[in-house]
Amino acid sequence: MLKFFALAVLSTLCLTAGTMPPENERQLARDIYKELIEIKSGYTTGTTTPIAEAMAARLRAAGFTDSDIFVGGAIPTKANLVVRYRGTGASKPLLLLAHTDVVEARREDWSTDPFQFVERDGYFYGRGTDDDKAQAAVWVANLIRYKREVFKPDRDIIVALTADEEGGGPYNGVQWLLKNKRDLIDAEFCLNEGGWGEIAGGRRISNDVQVSEKYVVNFRFEVRNKGGHSSMPVPDNAIYHLAGALERLGKFGFPLKTNDVTRSYFAQMANIVDGPVKSDLARIAQGSEDSMQRVALTSPAWNATLRTTCVATQLEGGHAMNALPQLAAATVNCRVLAEESIEYVQSTLRKIVADDQVNIKAAGEVSKGPASPMRPEVFKAVSRITDTLWPGVPTVPIMIMGATDGLYLRAAGIPTYGVQGFFMDRDDIRFHGRDERMSVQSFYEGQTFLYELVKSLSRTAGN
Repeated sequence: MLKFFALAVLSTLCLTAGTMPPENERQLARDIYKELIEIKSGYTTGTTTPIAEAMAARLRAAGFTDSDIFVGGAIPTKANLVVRYRGTGASKPLLLLAHTDVVEARREDWSTDPFQFVERDGYFYGRGTDDDKAQAAVWVANLIRYKREVFKPDRDIIVALTADEEGGGPYNGVQWLLKNKRDLIDAEFCLNEGGWGEIAGGRRISNDVQVSEKYVVNFRFEVRNKGGHSSMPVPDNAIYHLAGALERLGKFGFPLKTNDVTRSYFAQMANIVDGPVKSDLARIAQGSEDSMQRVALTSPAWNATLRTTCVATQLEGGHAMNALPQLAAATVNCRVLAEESIEYVQSTLRKIVADDQVNIKAAGEVSKGPASPMRPEVFKAVSRITDTLWPGVPTVPIMIMGATDGLYLRAAGIPTYGVQGFFMDRDDIRFHGRDERMSVQSFYEGQTFLYELVKSLSRTAGN
């Protein structure tokens, strides 16, 4: 019995050692990660330029020449970094993308300072630890490692760290680069955020590869009114109209449906997940609406995978404590299935609201792109490396519920795959939320995974 126990412990230790980079590479990645987290790059109050400049300095110190490094962007505070690692040129380049801006975070909302890199209880805490500074740190650390090892790929490897993925608009780094510096990032395909490893019940269940995504539409619900003195209230109150509209929205669910990617995802989940939901997952791939309904109720992520979603995210209203409101408005953020149109979503919202006093209009530009093809060499490489590092864990194609800059690349003809190798508890994913964190072990394992994946995909043969 003791012998069996010792062998089991030794096996676990060997597996852990095999998934970890060398100590000096771990330290480099951690140092870069810390530096990135502690530069305040919130998309409205921060700046990405110090990040681009700091990473450029690290790359120059590692031997990259100025001719292979670009720092620039739409405005001085929204700089992007693009660096090229030269290969033989036998194949078109591989683009490695990560964004360096983050969603805003307030100190009073967190248990730690969100812009301080904290290691505690087996996790790294800080805004951007998940989204998306872990991948940015790993791309830079691994590129320096390739340089040190004199790795000679069959294609150029391009790393682009970009601005304003979270904020979008005129300063979005990928859109700006495609429009103004396409030659710097043009590639056969791209690896980006948007796919991650799933943990359920403490067990790794899949390494997900994003091949498609929803697109984002923001609607403004707006009610205007003549107002008046608060001592003489009337039923026709702008805030009441808006409140009724949002209550009806909160009770509504768009129709449940699948597409090619999500059918494949749920079919594979049926082979992975145990318990009562297993049979429903299998029936979803066959189009069972009853099964979709039951599965949607078990998980917010699965619910969002199966339908378009719209949710109120911001409110404004009133101009004085003692006046009837002349304006009440809300931002409603919709994540829309690619096959559904803006017009369909807008008309559906109007039917739900059923109040002519509530004006509903789309706000801002809307972009959508096609799914990426299921490139055999990409999935073969991801599957092989995943099974080597985490035996028995399958690789699963997914459509993500959120949005990434892969949207713009796909629309521009550069297939993009969201893949990271960072494993996260699917019931405790903290993107954009309080106390965002990344498992220390998962960060380093992801560093190894991405190191091996890029090396594999940078060779023309052997994938």
